[in-house]
Amino acid sequence: MDARLLEILVCPVCKGPLDFVKDKQELVCKADRLAFPIRDGIPVMLEEEARQLPAEEVDALRR
Repeated sequence: MDARLLEILVCPVCKGPLDFVKDKQELVCKADRLAFPIRDGIPVMLEEEARQLPAEEVDALRR
């Protein structure tokens, strides 16, 4: 994931910051507990394509 792209992308729901999870190829919004997939190197920033994260998974990312 390009670091410059990560700096400008925000959550489409709350406009908050996103964290890149390399092993899952997802961009995560901790505030909304959503994980947006990255397919073929392209972030899919559609709310209906996002995976809802359980609270435990979000907590693990905060560590």
